[in-house]
Amino acid sequence: MTSDLVQHYSTASEGDRLFRTAHGRLEFLRTQQLVRRVLTSPVRVLDVGGGTGVHARWLAADGHSVHLLDPVPEHVEAAAALPGVTAQVGDARRLPTADNSVDAVVMLGPLYHLTDSADRMTALSEAVRVLRPGGILIAAAISRYLSALESGTNGSLDDTLAPSVRKVIATGEYDGHVGFMPTHWHTADELRSEVEAAGLVDVRIYGVEGPAWMALDQAGPGGDPALMTAALRCARLLEQDPRIIDTSAHLLAIARTAST
Repeated sequence: MTSDLVQHYSTASEGDRLFRTAHGRLEFLRTQQLVRRVLTSPVRVLDVGGGTGVHARWLAADGHSVHLLDPVPEHVEAAAALPGVTAQVGDARRLPTADNSVDAVVMLGPLYHLTDSADRMTALSEAVRVLRPGGILIAAAISRYLSALESGTNGSLDDTLAPSVRKVIATGEYDGHVGFMPTHWHTADELRSEVEAAGLVDVRIYGVEGPAWMALDQAGPGGDPALMTAALRCARLLEQDPRIIDTSAHLLAIARTAST
């Protein structure tokens, strides 16, 4: 998995991914909102799988001490150049970090790239190991319903695509049928179960973009400020509604390690 991931991201333009489309900007803004709710004062943050530092940049600007890990050397080089950010090559399953040494682990990519459930549990266990008692885990996942909603909205859902869409909804095994590399996609319930199985407590699952992200994509790359404002409000209104949460393109788990 790691070699395929490094090859993919060595040629992909990851640094501006969240700013190329209105949907990407919605994902960025909502992630920022949710993270800032729990990281309310400066703490030590380990940004695992942090890419080129899109989130590390603003976390450091908020006053946090941010160390970024990523398996892609080009990402690490870019992140290390950001003000207030240190970075090194690393794997979510083998964190080069001491026990109980950080206040928050931000894990916005590894869980969907780790297609084997045992690897995801290893990564979550590593996060628990390095967190201090009462520390915060923030972990992202991709919704199993992303491709059904995207292709059903943009007109690409046909008889050829439908079997792959059914498979990812049923199993979480995404085969790349609407772009991106093969990954694991979660339901909100599955994400909660994995985080709880790692021993974390006070687990909350949020829908990141809410159900309006598809409308933003269809509005075009420039977007409409009124649509963005409404989409942000809609996402926040429905962020924990169990009947709608899986319509978000991404999910976010926020949990804590047990206090001693």
